[in-house]
Amino acid sequence: MMPMTSVERVYNILARKPVDRIGVFEHFWGDTVARWTAEGHIRDRESLEDHFSHDLRLCWPFDFTAHLGFVPEVVEETEETVLARDGNGALLRRYKTHEGTPEHVDFLVKDRAGWEEHIKPLITADRARINFQGYREARRAARDQNRFFAWCGTNVFELMHPVCGHQHMLTGMALDPDWVRDMVDTFSTVTVALWEILFAEEGVPDGIWFYEDMGFKNRPFMSPDMYRELILPGHQRTVGWAKERGLPVIMHSCGYVEPLLPGMIEAGIDCLQVIEVKAGMDLLKLYRQFGDRLSFMGGMDVRVLYSNNLEAVQRELSAKIPVIKENYGYILHSDHSIPNTVSYDTYRYFVDRGLELGTYA
Repeated sequence: MMPMTSVERVYNILARKPVDRIGVFEHFWGDTVARWTAEGHIRDRESLEDHFSHDLRLCWPFDFTAHLGFVPEVVEETEETVLARDGNGALLRRYKTHEGTPEHVDFLVKDRAGWEEHIKPLITADRARINFQGYREARRAARDQNRFFAWCGTNVFELMHPVCGHQHMLTGMALDPDWVRDMVDTFSTVTVALWEILFAEEGVPDGIWFYEDMGFKNRPFMSPDMYRELILPGHQRTVGWAKERGLPVIMHSCGYVEPLLPGMIEAGIDCLQVIEVKAGMDLLKLYRQFGDRLSFMGGMDVRVLYSNNLEAVQRELSAKIPVIKENYGYILHSDHSIPNTVSYDTYRYFVDRGLELGTYA
């Protein structure tokens, strides 16, 4: 087969149609980029998409912070951390020394009354929530590079917890499901309304990428029944809107989400990303169960890359790629993102050897 453009390749991968090779994409911690730049492997501000010939380019143009333009209020600062309140009224502690998920300290919104008073009236399809210029420039750059361009952002689960935290949200699912239904309905409705504004003025992307972390180690945050009752309607509205317009949908979900996959497939997603091994996800098992209906991105144990042992990296790749490539539905990616403990040479080998194994005759 003749070499394909990244746009052609990713469209076919998401539809599980023949391609010249598997795709490649990745997420990197900022600390990793800083290390590799300091070591001279990449130029200052060089695009890693270009450096490693990634097949996708993402753009995150929506801001769902309740109080737009709110400047975080620093409550406490130490040599290592900053505790600040954000525009959702959430009190979060972040580390200065490294990147990572912030510690959830407190939330203004803990129940339906707090949501209705402080947040819901502000969640509207305001043009100020859209970064038109950023989207326009990213879309143009992707076109110039023949790279698959995806609008990206969070879906309903990932839009709710910044407002009230996982604890209050999950308790609400059990004790006040109508509150959660209202949040899901509000965020999914506004997402579609903002899409309609943006895409009418700036053009449609090639596809949609959602971040939606619905699991932790060995468990999803909710049962499949609770997913279907409360979250699936929001996914059906957003994913369905995209699919009706011919836009394939990639959904990222950290943690163990295997029990939720039938519902996510019912919602219409085309590809699951990131397939976190240390949380209990098994790429080959998922492929055997769902590979006729779903494409995959990720599932390569990043802990193997931590070791910087090229023989171990080779074993990881050769155990999975020859199998997962059979149905044409795979994009190479770690099972999370690349931290600064991974050397440049290790990651370079991961990509080069992965593409060797993933090229079709």
